Order: sequence, then structure tokens, then C-alpha cells
Amino acid sequence: MDQKAAGEKRRIKLLIADDHQLFREGLKRILNMEEDLEVIGECHNGIQVLEFCNHTQPEIVLMDINMPIENGVVATERLRDMFPEIKVIILSIHDDESYVFETLRKGATGYLLKDMEAEALINAIRSVMNGYSYIHPKVTGKLINQLRRMTYLDEMGAVSAAAAGKEAGVKFVASEDNPLTRREAEVLRLMAEGKSNKTIGEYLFISEKTVKNHVSSILQKMEVDDRTQAVIHSIKFGWVTL
Repeated sequence: MDQKAAGEKRRIKLLIADDHQLFREGLKRILNMEEDLEVIGECHNGIQVLEFCNHTQPEIVLMDINMPIENGVVATERLRDMFPEIKVIILSIHDDESYVFETLRKGATGYLLKDMEAEALINAIRSVMNGYSYIHPKVTGKLINQLRRMTYLDEMGAVSAAAAGKEAGVKFVASEDNPLTRREAEVLRLMAEGKSNKTIGEYLFISEKTVKNHVSSILQKMEVDDRTQAVIHSIKFGWVTL
């Protein structure tokens, strides 16, 4: 192997699935500018995605929801059944929690919005490739609220949505293996409710900068890359109840 080949970075193989050609071309141009990313194919419907992956398997599929013939939700479920090693990131214009929850249930590893900055999109792709899940911050709070309503209704039976919203709430559960301070726990609880740093600061009567410092400490202690992963892990570990 020559020095040039030895020094080249391994590139993450990507497939873009979207029925808008201009969007595909623009996204492909942006992603191929990165040394560690490579778009190896484009598709404009779910059937094409499955056919492409049957011959050439990408590592990540960037999947739009609204596509003709077979939409992204159906394609995601079929793709995960046929090729479980391929990761799916939904890239959509919809920030409604019902879309997020449904695609995650079908096997998607991430959910991003098309209006996000290119740098954030690229970092999300790398994060998913490293084994993490990534949900756009704009929809995280909505997803948490959806999970909270489902948990409450499941435990209490048939009750009105209004009653669920009034009675349910995010609570922090203390445990011996929890590395967070009391203040960090308060910040994490408010993060789980989808509150921004500014809103958390106003609620706790601390500056937004102090909130950012607490969030950084939480991410470091929990060994995660972003606040979405912190919330998901805290629910998984039982530190936060919905």
C-alpha cells in the first residue's frame, strides 16, 4: 500500500433518498466536500432505496418521509428488516412529534430537519455512525411530551389528554449511580421537558452562561455528545420519569 492510500481517511458511505432532485444535488455537493463522507447513490422513492441497498450497501441512508410509490416510513421499516446494519437518518421538513415517534419506532436512528445548518447535519451523521442516536433539538421537547402522554395513559387507562397534561410531569429520580449534582439534576429535568438554556436560566434564576456550564458538565459526566442523548440516557437509566 502506498503512502497516499495509507493516509486517506475511511469515508462514510451515504445514500440520499429524496424525490426533489435539486435538494439531492445540493446535499450531495455539501457532503462530498467532507474528507470522511461520500455519497454513493441517490434515490427518489422507497422502492429504489431497497433495490439500491440490495446491490450496494451504504452505511447510512438519509431518508425523506414524503416520497412517491413508497414513503420513507415504510421504506425505513423494510430496510431495517432486510439490512439491520444500515443506519437510517430521517431528513424531513416535519417537526411534528407523531412523525418523529413513528419513524423511530420503525427503526430510524436519527431525525433531522432540512432547515438545519450544514455543519450540524454533518456532525449528526458522524454521531450516528459512531453508534449514537440523534434527534433535532427543535423536536426533542415534542417527543418527550409524546412519550410522557403515552406513559401516563398506559398507566392510568383511558383519561382525557387534558387530564394527562395537567397531572403528568417530568421528575428526577435519585440513585446511587447518578453522578450529577442536585443543580445538574434540576437542569437535566428541565432539559427533559424541552426547555431551552434561556428558559432554564429564568426558571432557576441563574444566567444562561451558568446553564450552559451545567449542561456541559452533564454531558461530560454522562459521556454523551448532546442534550438529546443525555435526556434519552437519563430515561433509560431511570433517572428521569415521564
